[in-house]
Amino acid sequence: MTEIQGVTAGEPQGKPISASRTTLSHIMTANDTNLLGTVHGGVIMKLVDDAAGAVAGRHSGGPAVTASMDEMAFLAPVRVGDLVHVKAQVNWTGRSSMEIGVRVLAERWNESTPATQVGSAYLVFTAVDAEGKPRTVPPVLPETDQDRRRHQEAQIRRTHRLARRRAIMALREERAAQGFDDD
Repeated sequence: MTEIQGVTAGEPQGKPISASRTTLSHIMTANDTNLLGTVHGGVIMKLVDDAAGAVAGRHSGGPAVTASMDEMAFLAPVRVGDLVHVKAQVNWTGRSSMEIGVRVLAERWNESTPATQVGSAYLVFTAVDAEGKPRTVPPVLPETDQDRRRHQEAQIRRTHRLARRRAIMALREERAAQGFDDD
């Protein structure tokens, strides 16, 4: 393949992280609460998935589906009347997959105090075509030192995900060879 200005012909041109970074904001209401009177973790997780999906679609230029969610951390409860901001960006890209990093912040809707971080997550999305088959995504181009750090950390998380998957599959094969039926 020929190379033009650092881009190999036939491969998508890279996109800067800022091109798809987004923030989704939502006021929490009584419909969002659990029996303890705080917002359901699942409500926060849906907002996280929605924001990450928007970023994945924007970066890849089309549909993308959630492949996995890693390390969803709830750092503090969210209450009715909190204005929740879900900030998402692409941290890393592979051939058809993207890791999206998400920070969740909350502030009182009627106060001028700064928002505090109440959660974070890492999601992996796969870009898909009209038939639902994986399609190529453009490489992500980190722009700041913080972006570069997040990109390096995402590569570490990917290495761990793949190693975990290989270890689990090896254990299953070993148990099957020993005659265990683990259905």
